[in-house]
Amino acid sequence: MLRQRPKSKAPKRAIIAGASVLFVLGGGGYVAYRAVQNANAPVTPVDPLQIGALAQGYIPDAENDELKSAAVQAYKKDQLEKAHAGAKRRLDPVDVKDQAPGGNGFPPVNFPPGSDPDPGSNKAIAKEMLAAFGFGEEQWGCLEKLWHKESGWNERAMNRYSGAYGIPQSLPGTKMASAGSDWQTNPATQIKWGLGYIKGRYGSPCGAWGHSQAKGWY
Repeated sequence: MLRQRPKSKAPKRAIIAGASVLFVLGGGGYVAYRAVQNANAPVTPVDPLQIGALAQGYIPDAENDELKSAAVQAYKKDQLEKAHAGAKRRLDPVDVKDQAPGGNGFPPVNFPPGSDPDPGSNKAIAKEMLAAFGFGEEQWGCLEKLWHKESGWNERAMNRYSGAYGIPQSLPGTKMASAGSDWQTNPATQIKWGLGYIKGRYGSPCGAWGHSQAKGWY
């Protein structure tokens, strides 16, 4: 009786090996294809504000942010209309008040006689307060530019478009009452509130200045 020779396993092994090669090559080809696609894709720059938010604890305030943004847009629209009308005078978004505004139970208050705004003195107060809020001297330049843009360091400044008030342009001004009942007329009280606001929302004056540069408000 003839013995039946066992079937060769070579074809089966060849099929498995071939399938494995195709799988590896196919997967590798897909990975290579995706790598080429990603390499050729346009680069999306990282928003510095996103980095600041992660590093410094930026806290959004939707209602106030919307009001501030609307005020900036209204100011730009006003400038554009004046330019088209041939106006020579550049509109100033800040109005200097003769009487401090009231609101939320606070009556309007007259400024003390002879108390003219002194931006230089107000800057000196702010510079001395930096350390108390944990800010180093390197933050001074950002704060100086920020509040110069916002109010000219004038405790009587009110934004004609949003109603924001004081050196830090609190919106509304009555928020500064948390730093002192004399928030309407006292630069030190306004600065104290403003530094606390900056620390809570942006982490530092430079964080706030960066936001202001990008958005037009802080």
